[in-house]
Amino acid sequence: MHELIFIGLGLNDENGISLQGLEETKTAESVFIELYTSILPDFSKKHIEAITNKNIEELKRADIEEKNAEKLIQAAKKGKTILLVPGDPLIATTHTAIRLEATKHKIPTRIIHAASIISASIGLSGLHNYKFGKTVTIPFPDNPSQTPYTTITQNKTLGLHTLCLLDIMTEQKEYLTINTALTILLNDEKKQKKNTTTPESLAIGIARAGSKNPIVEADAIKNLIKHDFGNPPHTIIFPGKLHFIEAESLTTFANAPKNLTEQNT
Repeated sequence: MHELIFIGLGLNDENGISLQGLEETKTAESVFIELYTSILPDFSKKHIEAITNKNIEELKRADIEEKNAEKLIQAAKKGKTILLVPGDPLIATTHTAIRLEATKHKIPTRIIHAASIISASIGLSGLHNYKFGKTVTIPFPDNPSQTPYTTITQNKTLGLHTLCLLDIMTEQKEYLTINTALTILLNDEKKQKKNTTTPESLAIGIARAGSKNPIVEADAIKNLIKHDFGNPPHTIIFPGKLHFIEAESLTTFANAPKNLTEQNT
């Protein structure tokens, strides 16, 4: 049967794939992978090829975005085809575009989910997921945007938390760090002056969510910006109004100074 199945790999390595995803991959006729929409720090293509007994072809950004995923579509027309993706499928808009393209060619699609950076970051922070507002991506400094600052401001006005994803260019091995992102937002604060991301503002830096030893640190921006978070991927959360359980979670699990969490409750 011809079909295209999107299978998530989770957040750290090939072991994040579900048992269902593993079995589907073993029985596929064609298997592809893309590794440009996110980072899997400890991923081994050789290992996943060994456990699935499949040759896996890596697709670059150009193969998918510039060529309309032609290789995937042609393979799926002939038989069961898998696209392995970092994180949870369809979190990246790229994969939604591929699914739409497949549907135009009358190719059935399925999704097998895995861990997402969104749920993992929120879980590690100890904040309540239903108190998050709009998520935003902070771009590299050479592609400036006021959207992150505006989004954080709007969410804070409503008492909501903001999850900030940080821009990456995996093929160029360039990754926006927590430290650089905070510097960008401090500069935005100087211009906008809405008391959103001041040096005293509470923020949470998360590195390598999904790995065995993720880093979760909460502090005032002026202190957090000096912290060494190590290798990517990095994520930032700006809390809105904290429930007392959230405040306790930040002091217990993220080393947040108690005076800062009390100011935000």
